[in-house]
Amino acid sequence: MSEGDYSKRLLVVRLSALGDVAIMEPVLRQRAAANPEVLFLVAGPPRLAPLFQDMPNVEYVPTERRQKPRELYRMLSALKPDMVADMHHVLRTIGMDWLFRLNGVPVRCIRKHDARGMATWMRYDRVFDHCGLKGGAIEEGHWSVKPADGHRRVVGVAPFAQHKGKIWPLEKMERLVEILSDKGYGVVLFGSPSEASVLESWVEKYEGVESLAGRYSFEEELKQIAGLDVMVSMDSANMHFASCLGIPVVSIWGATHPCRGFYGWKQDPAWAVQKEMDCRPCSKYGKKPCSKGDYPCLRGIEPIEVMERIESLLNR
Repeated sequence: MSEGDYSKRLLVVRLSALGDVAIMEPVLRQRAAANPEVLFLVAGPPRLAPLFQDMPNVEYVPTERRQKPRELYRMLSALKPDMVADMHHVLRTIGMDWLFRLNGVPVRCIRKHDARGMATWMRYDRVFDHCGLKGGAIEEGHWSVKPADGHRRVVGVAPFAQHKGKIWPLEKMERLVEILSDKGYGVVLFGSPSEASVLESWVEKYEGVESLAGRYSFEEELKQIAGLDVMVSMDSANMHFASCLGIPVVSIWGATHPCRGFYGWKQDPAWAVQKEMDCRPCSKYGKKPCSKGDYPCLRGIEPIEVMERIESLLNR
C-alpha cells in the first residue's frame, strides 16, 4: 500500500527513554495490525528504528530528543499527520502539541498521573482508544521458554541500568555468571561500550561467556536477544527489548518496583526477584539516593536466589 492509499496518518510521539519506547512496541504492533488503513508515523530515538521495521503500515521517524518544541513541530508537521498521539507529554512535546492544535490538527495525550499503578502499556493503549482506533492490546498469558531441542541453554545477562538504585552489586552479578558457567549454560553479556571492560573481564575468567558490549549494532543485538532462552536484567531497557521479542525475563528490582507500571510486557510477576522492605519502592525511576545509604534492597538479594529462579523457569 502506498502512502496515498491510507485513510489516516497518525503521528505517534515518544522521544525517550529507550525502555519506555520499547514498552510501546507491542501495543503499537497490535493497533497497526488491527488498523491497516492507518499509517502510523512513529517519532522516537534513532537507535530504536529496528524494533518497528517489520510493520507494513508503520514508518519510523528518527527524532533527536533535545529539539525545542518549535523545531519538533516544524520537522513533524512536514509529515502531514491528521492526528497526533503524544505518548511522552513533557514540556517540549506539550509546546509541540499546542502548535499542532493551533494549526487544526487534533492531539490526544497520555495521562501519566491518572490511574496510578496502571501498567504503562495500558496508558499507551488508552491514548490509541482516544484516537478512535480499533483493536486494543490485550495481554493474555505470559511468555514461555522455548523447548530445549537438545541445544545448550543460553542465558542473557544485562547487569546495568541508568540509575544506581536499579543496579544489583556487580560482584553479585559476577558470581551469578560464574554459577551459570559452572553449570554449563551459555552466557551472553549485554552492555554499552563504556561498560565493555567490566564484561570482558568476566569473559576472560569464565567458560562459555560472551560479551556483545560495543561490538554489534542494535539490530544485531536484537537478533542475539531473540535467540536466548532467558534474559536476566535489571529494571532496564533490556527487560523491555526481550519482552518485545517474546523472551522470558528474570528481573532484579531494588529502589523501583514492578507495581509502578514498568514491568515487562507479558512477563510473569513470579519471575521478578526482589526483597520486600517497608521503604520500597523509594523511587519511581531509581534516581533518589538511598535513605539507608547502601541499597539493602539490592544487597539483600543473593546470586543463588536468582539462579533458582532461572532454573525453575527453564525447567517448567
